Amino acid sequence: MDKKLQTFWTNRFVLWVVVFSVAAYLIPRPFAWLAPGIVPGLGLIMFGMGMTLVPDDFARVARMPRAILCGVLGQFLIMPLVAWAIAKGFRLSPEFAMGFIILGCCPGGTASNVIAYLAKADVALSVTMTACSTILAILVTPWLIGVLGGSFLPVDSWGLFMSVVKIVLIPVGAGFLIRYFAGRRVERFLSVFPAISVLVIVLIIAAIVALSSDTLADALGILGALVFAHNLLGMSLGYGLATLFRLPISARRTIAVEVGMQNSGLGVALAKAHFDSALVALPASLFSVAHNLTGSALANYWRSRQPASGDSPGPV
Repeated sequence: MDKKLQTFWTNRFVLWVVVFSVAAYLIPRPFAWLAPGIVPGLGLIMFGMGMTLVPDDFARVARMPRAILCGVLGQFLIMPLVAWAIAKGFRLSPEFAMGFIILGCCPGGTASNVIAYLAKADVALSVTMTACSTILAILVTPWLIGVLGGSFLPVDSWGLFMSVVKIVLIPVGAGFLIRYFAGRRVERFLSVFPAISVLVIVLIIAAIVALSSDTLADALGILGALVFAHNLLGMSLGYGLATLFRLPISARRTIAVEVGMQNSGLGVALAKAHFDSALVALPASLFSVAHNLTGSALANYWRSRQPASGDSPGPV
C-alpha cells in the first residue's frame, strides 16, 4: 500500500467510522452480512498488536513499577466502576447496562499509544501499559464482567474467558512470537497493520450499527451522552489517580489516556459473541468514535503545553 494513502486512511479513522456507520444505518443489509466476521476480524487486529510488541515492553515493568501499578488500578477499577455506576444511576435497560459493563472491563486499546505520542506523554509507559493490561485482561476482564454484569443479564464467565483467550491471548502471542523469531524479516510489514486495523474496526462498527438500525435512533441521544461521559470521567479520574501517586506530568497524561481509552473492538466482539441482542454491543461501538475524538482533542491541547523537565517528585 502506498505510504501516503495509508497515512491518509489511518489518520481519518473517525471520519470513516461516521461515514460507514451512516451508510450502515441507511442501508443495513449489506453491512449486517459482515456480522460473522466480527470475532475473526478482532483476532486479526490483536495479531497485529502482538507483532508490535518486543520483550523490552514487558521488561520496563521492573523499571517503572509505581506507574504501571497506578495504570493497572485505574484501568481495572475506574472504568468498570464508572460503567456500573452509569448503568445503575441512569437505570439503563439490561442490554445497555451490560454493554457499558463489558466496555468498562476491557483493556486499553492500541489507539492510546498514538494519542500518548501526540500529547507529548510518556510513550514507553503507554506501550508497556497497553501490553500489561491486554495480558491481564485475559483473566480480569471475564471475571469483572461476571461480578458487575451478572445482576443485569446472565453471564457465562467461562465462555467469556475462552473468548478472550481466542481473541486476545492466541493472536497476540502468535504475533509476538513471529516478531521475536523472525525479527527484521517481518518489520517491513508492521506499517501496514494500522491501516488494516482501521478498516476492520470500521467494518465491525458498521455491522453492529446495521444489526441495531431498528432501535438505534431512539437510543442514540442519551446513550451517546453517557458514552462520552464514561470516556471523559475515565480520563479525568485516571489523571487524578496518577496525581495521587505523585507521578510526573508526562506519566499523568499517559495514565489518563490509557484509562480513558478502551479496546472498544474487543468490547464489540465479546458482546456479539455472548449476547443475542445487538444492543449490548452499541456502547462499545459508539465509544470507538467518542474516545478518538476526545483523545485527539486532548492530545492537541497537551501538545502545546510541553511538560517541564524535572516535574517528577520521584522515580516512577
